[in-house]
Amino acid sequence: MARHLITSALPYINGIKHLGNMVGSMLPADVYARYLRQRGHDVLYICATDEHGTPAELAAKEQGLPVDEFCAQAHDAQKAVYDGFALAFDYFGRSSSAENVEITQHFARRLNENGFIEERAIRQVYSPADGRFLPDRYVEGTCPHCGYDKARGDQCENCTRVLDPTDLINPRSAISGSTELEVRETKHLFLLQSKLQHEVEEWVARHEAQWPQLASSIARKWLNEGLHDRAITRDLDWGVPVPTDTWPELAAEGKVFYVWFDAPIEYIGATKEWADQDPAHRDWKSWWYDVDDEVRYTEFMAKDNVPFHTVMFPATELGVREPWKKVDYVKAFNWLTYYGGKFSTSQKRGVFTDQALEILPADYWRYFLIANAPESDDSSFTWEHFTATVNKDLADTLGNFVNRVLSFSRKRFGEEVPAGSEPGEAETRLGEEIARLLAEYEEHMEALQFRKAAAALRALWSAGNSYLEEKAPWLEIKTDKDGAALTLRTAMNLIHLYAVVSEPFIPATAKAMRTALSLQDDTATWVSADEARSLDSVPAGTPFTVPPVLFAKLTDEDLETYKERFGGDPQA
Repeated sequence: MARHLITSALPYINGIKHLGNMVGSMLPADVYARYLRQRGHDVLYICATDEHGTPAELAAKEQGLPVDEFCAQAHDAQKAVYDGFALAFDYFGRSSSAENVEITQHFARRLNENGFIEERAIRQVYSPADGRFLPDRYVEGTCPHCGYDKARGDQCENCTRVLDPTDLINPRSAISGSTELEVRETKHLFLLQSKLQHEVEEWVARHEAQWPQLASSIARKWLNEGLHDRAITRDLDWGVPVPTDTWPELAAEGKVFYVWFDAPIEYIGATKEWADQDPAHRDWKSWWYDVDDEVRYTEFMAKDNVPFHTVMFPATELGVREPWKKVDYVKAFNWLTYYGGKFSTSQKRGVFTDQALEILPADYWRYFLIANAPESDDSSFTWEHFTATVNKDLADTLGNFVNRVLSFSRKRFGEEVPAGSEPGEAETRLGEEIARLLAEYEEHMEALQFRKAAAALRALWSAGNSYLEEKAPWLEIKTDKDGAALTLRTAMNLIHLYAVVSEPFIPATAKAMRTALSLQDDTATWVSADEARSLDSVPAGTPFTVPPVLFAKLTDEDLETYKERFGGDPQA
């Protein structure tokens, strides 16, 4: 049984993330990791905050904080949100860690030794007022294409055109605002990706047939356009420093590695952080080094991150000429939009993850987002769809089933699972249907098809309701008390099954369902097909309690309140 290494795209340190970021990387990775753990696999789920680059420096400057202090606070704020969403990372690290510095510098030295790094002179914007060269994002001005007056030197946020700082009209320093800018010569390190093109193509060719079309098509597009040599250093105060022993001149000038060079290496760095903080995990290399057939590595990310993880980082790993583990499966996602448009903090459009938890518990969001994950194409978040899903799937189909079964049984039979008669034809049919749906659910989870898995889980819940409607114990008890007791006992076995298999999607609710049944020695991590078919894991006489309402229905008033606070359909 292979060990499973799982990573999700590193959330950037600058600000709390929106729901699209959550469903495009961390949440599906968590659902998959939870599922694999339940099935008995050895799993390591690693993530971290991505803390280097110009936006971190600029955000720290806006808040009047040293950048290291800003990043420490922002890391803790993000981690609190992810804890609120019940993301079960094995470790959530920081790309500014000493471990990442060490491994990034090691990679750079090895690439240099192998002839894949070159020092080149380039012309770059210099600000005499600031006394420094300005990276692309430190230069602002008017976009020559659309006239937007806050365009950055790398891209215009308004029209999305890629820019060079020298393209901007009336350029100015983002630090001081000075317009007295010059273009001077300076030196930077370049990763010679062009020399690795053939190796990357061969590596992608061995894997892309197994990847989702979204991931393989993006990788193939980049390779077809040809890999270009890429600058991997920047003029910043904050980042992994260029090592003095290899490039003393550049180190003296304060050059640091480009964030997109060190960020993917942080997956390895965070694993070493995890090991350094707990003696039980000392053998961190057993997940990353010379383990090709022993570890299956799955990455989760939105489509904008795919090129870096399917082409650029593999090129880096190939170039170091060391047996570092490379990704086996890339689960790529499209965008989650907000009523078809972008989530925007400045325009107060859309729900951000901290706000989501202020409104409703995490399981509401976890289920909705995974059930509507943007796998095959972009999907749109709307309050109408969210409300309908919560009410139909969570409140009516699951929550109401649990509540009415336990409430009715307590009322008519007391606070222990009733015995009743032996299972009959209806229970046999139910058992076969549950076993079939469970196998379907497992198949979709193994294939990382999350929307289909959610549909199969919903069908499992619906099967219980259909059985209850067919047997109608509230009528059955009038003529056949033992039959009604059997129906309720069977339904309580369904509740236990739901508690176990729903845990990857709705962990808090799963715990509440499981806790409601005081089943001694309940150590089940999964339900086998035979157990699902027989529905007898909860015996008669088991004490139970009726939990509080698992999911509250959302009202029309709730819907209007949410739309007013976060913005509704702009076309309405």
